[in-house]
Amino acid sequence: MAKKRIQSKAATPSAARGSDDKIPVVGAREPCPCRSGRRYKACHGRAAAHAVTELVRRPFEGLPGECDWVALRELVPAATAELRLRDGLPEGVPSVTLATVLPMAWPALRRDNGAVLLGLQNDTPSGDISRDLADVLGRALKAAPGTPVAAERMPAEETRLQDLIDPRAPFTPVVHDGFEFWVENLEHATPEVTASLERANAAAIPTARLSGVEAAYWCHTPERNHLRWVMPHPEEELLDALARLHCAGAAALGEGTRLVGSFRAHGLVVPVWDLPVGMGADEVEKPAAAFAERLAESLASNAPLTADERRARGGLTNRQVTLS
Repeated sequence: MAKKRIQSKAATPSAARGSDDKIPVVGAREPCPCRSGRRYKACHGRAAAHAVTELVRRPFEGLPGECDWVALRELVPAATAELRLRDGLPEGVPSVTLATVLPMAWPALRRDNGAVLLGLQNDTPSGDISRDLADVLGRALKAAPGTPVAAERMPAEETRLQDLIDPRAPFTPVVHDGFEFWVENLEHATPEVTASLERANAAAIPTARLSGVEAAYWCHTPERNHLRWVMPHPEEELLDALARLHCAGAAALGEGTRLVGSFRAHGLVVPVWDLPVGMGADEVEKPAAAFAERLAESLASNAPLTADERRARGGLTNRQVTLS
């Protein structure tokens, strides 16, 4: 029989401090500032957590290159992109760079020279990735040079990346063969970082970003290559358009290629094609550009789907995998 949990009134947050007092935000495992004797996450942090658990369906909407943000979050092993801030860089911060992942899974890193690296592929404490990343970025800009930024903290402000990033700045990801961008001088890296780098390089899937279309990424696997293309179109309209192309025999990217399904990630749809092993990123550039033209025509159609097109659409929907 479970024991009944008894708590004295003196240990409650409202008794320790006035209920109207503003409780500072601290790390989830730190003692709550209200002096209840409990950890923050089990005390006043619980209400803060509940306030931000609602999932934001498109957390990168409004940022330059939304589709590429989704790709770097979910699909690309090693990539970076320079970020430009609305208010410019603080004194002592020469640059801010977004990275798919950082050593030791750090949320952010302030280099010895003051530059900031912001990690994208990390677990986040709330349902709004943009808010969580803005909180990490804000703390990284103030961190001491040469230190990583810890993860255990709920966002204290309503600030989102859309409030910090310059909307006029281009967002141009650079895909890397490995994670050597982690360190300025590999010879001076700590053993922990070196080991993390070796593990990450061994697990990375060779990936390339196409230059002729937006947010399309070729990747190589032992069995076959793939093209994963993050698209900005509304899901229902895109699935209708893909179904029309499939029934017209126009959904492939050339001989030996096949549209096999799609991912759903952060409110956007990511069609996926199987490619022959011998088809590299350069070979898929022209077929992808031609497909983009066919897709634009199909998206412009208002004609209702035929019975065959509805079946094709159902097949695409059944093969859709939600990543986030």
